[in-house]
Amino acid sequence: MHNNDPHVPDPAQDGGVADNGVNADLDALTAKLTALESELAGARETVLRERAEIENQRRRLQRDLDNARRFANEKLLGELLPVYDGIVLGLANESADAKTLREGLDLTLKQLEKVIQGNGLSVIDPLHQPFNPEHHQAISSVTSNEHVPGTVVAVVQKGFVLNDRLLRPALVAVVGDH
Repeated sequence: MHNNDPHVPDPAQDGGVADNGVNADLDALTAKLTALESELAGARETVLRERAEIENQRRRLQRDLDNARRFANEKLLGELLPVYDGIVLGLANESADAKTLREGLDLTLKQLEKVIQGNGLSVIDPLHQPFNPEHHQAISSVTSNEHVPGTVVAVVQKGFVLNDRLLRPALVAVVGDH
């Protein structure tokens, strides 16, 4: 039987044109799928490389941080070695008199003060200054007609500030209220 309707395609006359269209669509979809799979594989590889790089950076940073902690005092200790050497030399000089030892100690103390000031440490020596509870610790109260109440009249132990942060308060005697 023959199809006489001009609008309905006759499968016998078509001869596989419909199959060719489906095959072309299938080939196009297969090619697109292959391209997308390749793109996905490339993206996965990029992500894996970036993860590995981030992990390597994290390890390097951790190693650098560990080294910074281990050697944080290296500069300071290197600067303290001449002070140490001065003390050792002074103690080794058994024939020195008191005046020579005192001069050596004075020079060593000046070296030490230079090192600590160069590293942000400053001395609190509040003699004859008003009492400051943020930097001073009163350990005794004395009476005095020469000084106003609240004045530091004796420093038992000097205090220290490290880069604007109190490291140790000065231990002081303060004039009390009359």
